[in-house]
Amino acid sequence: MTLRIDISGLPSERLRFAASPLAELTAMLHVLAEPGHHPQLADWAGDVWTGLRPELAERLREAEFLWRSSQADFLIPSRPRPTLAEELDDVDLIDDERYVTAALVTTCGSNRVHFGTRSPLTDATARERALDLAQSRGALQEAFAERLLADPAAVRARVRDTLEQCAEAFFDATWAGVAVRLATDLRLKNDLLKRQGIGAALASVSDAVTLAPDGDCVIVDKLQDKATSAHGTGVTFIPSVFGRPHLVAVHAPGWTPVVQYPVGEPSSAEPEPEQVSLETVTLRLEALAHPVRLRLLRTLARSPQTNRELAYAWDLTPPEVSRHLAVLRGAGLLTARRHGRYVRYTLDLPALTALGSDLLGAVLR
Repeated sequence: MTLRIDISGLPSERLRFAASPLAELTAMLHVLAEPGHHPQLADWAGDVWTGLRPELAERLREAEFLWRSSQADFLIPSRPRPTLAEELDDVDLIDDERYVTAALVTTCGSNRVHFGTRSPLTDATARERALDLAQSRGALQEAFAERLLADPAAVRARVRDTLEQCAEAFFDATWAGVAVRLATDLRLKNDLLKRQGIGAALASVSDAVTLAPDGDCVIVDKLQDKATSAHGTGVTFIPSVFGRPHLVAVHAPGWTPVVQYPVGEPSSAEPEPEQVSLETVTLRLEALAHPVRLRLLRTLARSPQTNRELAYAWDLTPPEVSRHLAVLRGAGLLTARRHGRYVRYTLDLPALTALGSDLLGAVLR
C-alpha cells in the first residue's frame, strides 16, 4: 500500500526541502493529544500540560480533531515560511470551502469522508453526511463540526488564536532548539539533492520513501493506495523532530503534495532501526498466523535447527517443514546458513522483536 507522487518532468527546483514552524507546532499538538505514540517525549508532554492555563488546555481538547489521528492539510504548509505568524497568514488566505472540508476530513475520520464535488457548506446532503460521521465519532467531534459549518469564520479565528496562544505558552521556547536540528538536517538533504540527485536525497529521508526505478514517481509507504501529482506545484519535504516516528503526507486533490518526515535523534548511541514496509509487516503476520510455523519458531528460538531436526521434533515430513520454512524465510523471520551437507535455520530475533513484545514473549516461552 503506497502513496505515489508523480514527478515526471518536474524541474529539480520544484522539489523543496524546508522547515515549517506551523508543521512542527502541529506535530507537538499531536504529541500532546496522543502521548502514547511518543514515549520518548512523555516528560515534555507532561511538563507542557502541567504548565498550560486551564482555558488553553480546554481549547486544545476542543480542536484536537485537527491533529490527533491525522493532521488537517492546511496545518502542513506546502510553502513553509520563516515564522509561524507568516504561515498562519497564509492559512487565512485559504477559502472557507477548502478549509472546512480539510477540517471535516480530520474531524470525521479521513478514511470515510468523501464529499466529491459537493461542499458541506452549500450542499445539504454533504452537510448531513459530515454531521452524521462526526456524531458517530463522539459528542465533541459533533459539536466542533456543527460550529464549523454554522460559522466557519468564527471557528477559523478561534483556531488561529489558539495556535498563537500555544506559541506563547510552549512553542516559541521549544522551537528555538528544534530549529537548529532541522537546519542541520536540511543542509544534508539539500546537499544530497544538489550533488547526488533526488534518489539520494529521498533515501536519506526515510526507508519508507523511495524513488521509482524510472525516476518518475516518489513512492511513500502508507496505509492506503493513493496517487497524486506534483505537476505545476512541485512537492515539499518538511523535517520534524516532534513528528517522529510518523510520516505525514498531504495528497488530497487541490493540495500541493507535502511529506513531513521524522528526524532521528542527534547523538543516539543506538542506530536508528530499519523501517520495514507495510507489505513486509503483512507477510510476517500472515506467516505467523499458522500454528505449525509458530511451533517451528519456538524451536528455532532455542537453537538453530536443520529441516530434518524440525521434522523429527514435530512429527512432520521434511517437505512439510520445507514449505513452512520457505514462508518464514520469505517474510524475513529466519536466516539460513549451510554447514557442510546441512542447512541450519536461525530465528531472526530483531525482526521478531520489532513485531511486538507479546509475540516475542510467546515464542521465547
